[in-house]
Amino acid sequence: MADTIALGSYFDNRWQMGTGSVSLINPVTLATLAEVRGEGLDLGTAVQCARSEGRNSLASMTFAERAALLRDMADALQNDRDHYAELARQNSGNTPGDVMFDIDGGIAALKFYAGMGKKLGNAKRFVESEHQPLDREGHWAARHIMTSVPGIAVHINAFNFPSWGMWEKVAPSLLAGVPAIVKPATSAALVSHAMIRTLTDAGLIPSGVLSLICGSARTLLDELDAGDVVAFTGSADTAAKLRAHPAVQIRGVRFQAEADSLNSAILGSDLDQGSETYGLFLREIQKEMTVKSGQKCTAIRRILVPETLLDDVASDLSVQLTKTTVGDPAAEGVRMGPLQSPEQREAARTGLEQLTAVCETVCGGDTPASLTGENAKPDCFLAPTLLLCRDPDNSNAVHDTEVFGPVATLMPYRDLSHAAALVARGKGSLVSSLFTDDDSVASTLIDQTAGWHGRLLWVDATLGKHHLGHGTVMPQCIHGGPGRAGGGQELGGLRGLTLYLQRTALQGQTDRLAAITAGDAVWPGV
Repeated sequence: MADTIALGSYFDNRWQMGTGSVSLINPVTLATLAEVRGEGLDLGTAVQCARSEGRNSLASMTFAERAALLRDMADALQNDRDHYAELARQNSGNTPGDVMFDIDGGIAALKFYAGMGKKLGNAKRFVESEHQPLDREGHWAARHIMTSVPGIAVHINAFNFPSWGMWEKVAPSLLAGVPAIVKPATSAALVSHAMIRTLTDAGLIPSGVLSLICGSARTLLDELDAGDVVAFTGSADTAAKLRAHPAVQIRGVRFQAEADSLNSAILGSDLDQGSETYGLFLREIQKEMTVKSGQKCTAIRRILVPETLLDDVASDLSVQLTKTTVGDPAAEGVRMGPLQSPEQREAARTGLEQLTAVCETVCGGDTPASLTGENAKPDCFLAPTLLLCRDPDNSNAVHDTEVFGPVATLMPYRDLSHAAALVARGKGSLVSSLFTDDDSVASTLIDQTAGWHGRLLWVDATLGKHHLGHGTVMPQCIHGGPGRAGGGQELGGLRGLTLYLQRTALQGQTDRLAAITAGDAVWPGV
């Protein structure tokens, strides 16, 4: 990118430039890429436009028409895919593999919900399939209907997925008929800004339907009221502050969070070092530690193995991780880039200090010994780091501290109940992976750990490589987790629309209820 550009915001059907200046950098070279000017914007105007014009536009559309809008958006974005990939490399240090997760994943989420909406046809609301008789004669009955919440949605996203994090929220929101105001993380806003710019240039955003706030949005929640929705992705500390906001606590704004997560991978007690599934386990750990430089909410942070295999796993993983080529993603052969900013690297190093107080460092732990690419500066880089905690029962830090980078902690378990107890110490996670060829081992771990997770991946030799991995969030499946992970639930097919829908028990004369709901889409009971 030859020249520094200024990033504005899009709302009230036009691009607007605020004041102030926050620099976006290239984490490889530290060069300034853009300036975000987001102070002094009239966010009340953004909310008002979404409430009036945005809601009216979506309310006039059927599910199929909203789906067609999503599909048109996806097609326009697909045409500019390579442009976004280059911006992601520059602003976030993304490798081509990282781009697949973020850019391609975001466009795929739009296409998925476009396909789902097309099947819903010309309805504008849902009805549950069964009516409920309310009197003995059968004259009076109830049917549960689901309609769009009467407000708008505010989406507050994290820095690590400026494409996927945006579109996996926007797609179900718009399909449900609820306009969205998107607030990307400022430090990585370049991709989000470029994508919305593509859509506005193509005339694909009806007024008020989709807005973008780049930079400061400190007063945005002040503008919200009952009937509105906030969907947040980020740290547990920030989630707690947002939950305490009067809009949520007093005015009843719906709030959903996806926050910290100490995800785990468990090597089954039935496996030995030479088995096929053992090899799959090693490869998945390496991938999860290095894709997006470990800056994924779904990345594996805790690695649980039978105590008899602890040293073997430590040795084998160390060999694989130290082979990872780290450096400038523009350079040939680089498999892992930098962390997103110097601040993110410093936060990772602070977390590492807490963990190394109770852990051994097997490999990594600091700046890589060498960086590939002549322009790579060390300020944002951290080597793939494997830690070893031999006493996880008495080491709280390994279950409480998430290092948001290429860092994972290996720990032993005595038996399956002990493994499940260690997993539970994470106090709620997005995902865990079980590697076992034994159905009884899998069943025991599922029974004892499912309640702490939004998703479980079971890998055995028959599944092999026929899956997209521990860290891949599929739009067909729910994304979220209990406890520390925020308690939220996104995606999951039509389940992803429930945050933006109100279920109402509609009572009336039985036959007339049946007639008035005859054209509604039937909610499948998910």
